[in-house]
Amino acid sequence: MNQIKSIRKLCFIPLLFLLLFSLSGCASSAEPLQMNWMYFDTIVTIRIWDTSDRSVLEECEKLCQKYENLFSRTIDTSDVSRINQANGQPVTVDQETADLIKTALHYGDLSDGKFDITIAPLSELWNFGHNDGQIPDPAAIEEARSHVNYKNVKVDGTTVQLLDPKAAIDLGAIAKGYIADQLKEYLESAGIKHGLISLGGNTVAIGEKPDGSPFKIGVQKPFAEQNDILTSLDIRNQSVVSSGTYERYFEKDGKIYHHILNPFTGYPYETHLQQVTIISDASVDGDALSTTCFALGLENGSKLIKSLDGIEAIFVTDDGNIHRVG
Repeated sequence: MNQIKSIRKLCFIPLLFLLLFSLSGCASSAEPLQMNWMYFDTIVTIRIWDTSDRSVLEECEKLCQKYENLFSRTIDTSDVSRINQANGQPVTVDQETADLIKTALHYGDLSDGKFDITIAPLSELWNFGHNDGQIPDPAAIEEARSHVNYKNVKVDGTTVQLLDPKAAIDLGAIAKGYIADQLKEYLESAGIKHGLISLGGNTVAIGEKPDGSPFKIGVQKPFAEQNDILTSLDIRNQSVVSSGTYERYFEKDGKIYHHILNPFTGYPYETHLQQVTIISDASVDGDALSTTCFALGLENGSKLIKSLDGIEAIFVTDDGNIHRVG
């Protein structure tokens, strides 16, 4: 029997739980401002103290619109779509798009290709957002996989070229982290010293609570039907990003097929992990590393985290055990 899980439900539950848990018990002489929007196929929630000027949050929405129009794979006029539609020809893009692609290629190198932004042909084939439980034909998987290789992406200034005309990029595994960082940078420039930004599984703290205590972030237990916490984290001015098999998946014949795809096999990674959570200063790093460490597995992912400064990770294995590293 096939079991299909709603992508929207699975994305929203961790988001709401992270925010509600982190804000509980947060005392302040002034009520925070909060706004919610739907961008990047998830809910964006920003809550700030230090101001009663709603135009600050309205500017954040403008930034979300800007980045969706740059990074979306489904908006025909976005930088990413124009790159994918260029049939291997060079495309001039926004400087931020070029910079984010270069950052993504760095993580491709760091992971020996396990983190690969040219995964788009495989992602489109599996189509986890609308899959009714069908595993793609093996020949189709192999054809799509043959066009996945991040080394075929060339960036020269603001010019991006795919050396394989049938290749396509998808920045979904890194873009939300970058956007969260940019929202934080803007809010700090506007004088905000206390706040929380959430984009799906990405949560970023601006400073600490107004009373001087850390924000307490609850990490969702994988596959929990309700808001059960796996663990809680105290953070100040940091990012928490989680990736896992529970976000988008279907179950067929007792086996879970999830959305984190192996560029070398064309099938979902089998690393005996359910979830990886990264605590870092920059959310762009946490976003990329959560996927990278999931792909590497517990042993090699732990080695990578230990080699990096200022990064912590929480690995949840298939047996439910928690391993904290860093």
